[in-house]
Amino acid sequence: QVQLVESGGGLVQAGGSLRLSCAASGPTFSRYAMGWFRQAPGKEREFVAAVSRSGGIAYYADSVKGRFTISRDNAKSTVYLQMNSLKPEDTAVYSCAAVLGSSGSAYRADDEYDYWGQGTQVTVSS
Repeated sequence: QVQLVESGGGLVQAGGSLRLSCAASGPTFSRYAMGWFRQAPGKEREFVAAVSRSGGIAYYADSVKGRFTISRDNAKSTVYLQMNSLKPEDTAVYSCAAVLGSSGSAYRADDEYDYWGQGTQVTVSS
């Protein structure tokens, strides 16, 4: 079992940047494919980005492609989400998720994931 703790959220002006971190407990982080999801008030949770176990494969939602970058450091058991050119519509609670994945696979669907963090608030002001 893995426990996930997100950090790095906050308030930023439109056009600014934030880097979210998700630290995982346990010695087998490299066996997990990781994802970031977000949920805005009154909306359903949506996929943001996902990365494979090795970091070699990454997927992005169309709405963040070219602005966000997902990466991972298996030695530090941490996955990151670098968010640039932030827009007010990026405002949401961002959560990371983990699943024991096949090598070379990343997952877009939230029901693929078994473990979730508590989330961190990102607010982008106009």
